[in-house]
Amino acid sequence: MRDKDIRKECEELWAKNKYFVLSKSHKAYLEIREYLRGNKLDILYLNEKIQKTRDMKESKKDFSNAILHIWGYLKKDASIIEKQTLFDILNKYMDGKNSQKLVIEYINNLLKKYPNEYLQKSTLLTGEQYETMA
Repeated sequence: MRDKDIRKECEELWAKNKYFVLSKSHKAYLEIREYLRGNKLDILYLNEKIQKTRDMKESKKDFSNAILHIWGYLKKDASIIEKQTLFDILNKYMDGKNSQKLVIEYINNLLKKYPNEYLQKSTLLTGEQYETMA
C-alpha cells in the first residue's frame, strides 16, 4: 500500500477514535496526534495505541475535556437551554451523580436535532469501544 493510502486510512481511524482516546487520556491523545505528524505511519501501530486506551481507568477530567471539544461543534446551533442542560448533566457527572452514558445520550439527542456526520461516527458517541481497521 502506498504511503498516501496508509496516511488516509490512519487519518480515518483517528477521526473516528480521537474523542474516545481524548476521553480516556489527554496524554495518549497528544502522543497519537504527534505520531500522525510523522512521515512513516503504520495502521497496526495506530490501532494498537488506540486499543490500549480502552483499558485505561476512567478520567473525569479527560472525559469532560472530550465532551467540551464535541460541544464546540454544537454550540452555534444549540439553544441556551440545551447548553445549560448539557452543562448541568456534565457537572453532575463530575460530582459523581451521573454516568458518562447519560452525558453521551444527551449529546446524541442533540446530534439528532443538529446532525454532524463527523461526530456521529465518533466511537465515543456510538457506544463502540473503538473502531478497528475496516
